[in-house]
Amino acid sequence: MNTQELIEQYCKSNKVQDLAKLLSENKVGGDVHISGLIGSQDAFVAAAIFKSTDFNHLFIVNEKEEAAYFQNDLKSLLGQKDVFFFPDSFKRPQGFEEIKNNNVMLRAETINRLNNPNSRAELAVTYPEALFEKVVLPKTLSGNIISIKTNDTINLDGIMELFVMYGFVRTDFVYEPGQFALRGGILDIYSYGNEKPYRIELFGNEVDSIRIFDPETQLSERKLLQVNIIPNIETQFESNEKISLLEFLPENTLLWLKDWDVIHEQLTEQEDDLASFLSAFKQNEIQH
Repeated sequence: MNTQELIEQYCKSNKVQDLAKLLSENKVGGDVHISGLIGSQDAFVAAAIFKSTDFNHLFIVNEKEEAAYFQNDLKSLLGQKDVFFFPDSFKRPQGFEEIKNNNVMLRAETINRLNNPNSRAELAVTYPEALFEKVVLPKTLSGNIISIKTNDTINLDGIMELFVMYGFVRTDFVYEPGQFALRGGILDIYSYGNEKPYRIELFGNEVDSIRIFDPETQLSERKLLQVNIIPNIETQFESNEKISLLEFLPENTLLWLKDWDVIHEQLTEQEDDLASFLSAFKQNEIQH
């Protein structure tokens, strides 16, 4: 029996079908505790419930490495379906001063998809340190997306000024999120909301074509009719424009918690670490 046949068996099991029915009919009326799962059974049950419902699903596990493994299990079980990873923004734990652009991109990609009204159902996996960071308000995100379509006429100078205002940096070649480059009639832009950058070919001020390209080889991969360019959502907006990811989630989101006590403890530790960091930073400012 292969993996896909096994997941279908889970989907057909009475317990999974009963739970999926209760969730779909909104008859749970509170928390549901699932116990007795060993190994990768939690991923099989989660994948089966996803296949049997129309909800968004957010999985909060206890730590970053566990989240990465769980995401990989779900991707293996669900085939072509995207399973988003929602990390913390920083290069190292409790290193609040050093942001990692690739992590910011993954966060932006996740909330952009969760905020997309045309998405049927999405899955994302996260952990306490990532959950601790706030995210931009849905209306703020929607109002600061730059949309470019094929055959659009654009003001090139104006759009590059907008890129800079949104925290993008001009370079000769783009290889990481937050960069853009202009060479002749080719505008490359690496959005914070997509895994790979976009190449916009211009004929004068008209958008002739849009393609995704590989930042390592610089070779185009496939054509697009429209792209949405998302700024750095972690640094470009004021704190009063941000909320918890749990507040951001659409109403039709099913929340899975691996161990609430562990998660709560980790969130409390994050609060203490941030307070210590801010105190040390303030003291350093005073000394200088």
